[in-house]
Amino acid sequence: MDVSTFYALFSATCFTLVGLWWTVVERNRPWLRDPATRRRVGAIYLSFLLPALMGLFAQVGGTEVPLFWRASFVVIAAVGALGTVRLLRAGRNDPDAGIFARLWWASAVLYAVIAVVGVAPELAGTVGLTPLQAEATMLILLVAIAHAVAWEFMTRHVTDDPAGTT
Repeated sequence: MDVSTFYALFSATCFTLVGLWWTVVERNRPWLRDPATRRRVGAIYLSFLLPALMGLFAQVGGTEVPLFWRASFVVIAAVGALGTVRLLRAGRNDPDAGIFARLWWASAVLYAVIAVVGVAPELAGTVGLTPLQAEATMLILLVAIAHAVAWEFMTRHVTDDPAGTT
């Protein structure tokens, strides 16, 4: 598959996941009452949105203007890494974190590596990939982690009364 086609499909898929997550949150409004739970809900939202944005910037810059996508990946990955670390620090004593925390640490590491490849794209060649292929692989892993985190979160927090009326 052509890398440009991949990023087009990837971004569209991630934006669809953002919309689906909005629907899930809308049906589970009590999640927004507790600050810690609201942070997790927002983190899941960003875990789909940030890769979608990177995919769009990869399409716009592509191989013709690599500095454009590289700079955007570095900035967005920095936002993702810092936000993830902040989330983890805020919830470090949360007994309800479960596997959530371990998966978010993996996300923080992936965001950091995405930023490093954005700064030094020649590193991708050491594993036989183009920079955009290496970044695409890491974005796929980020979204896979986001799916796992969303599933884990929902299995712990969905109630029979999503309106919170009981």
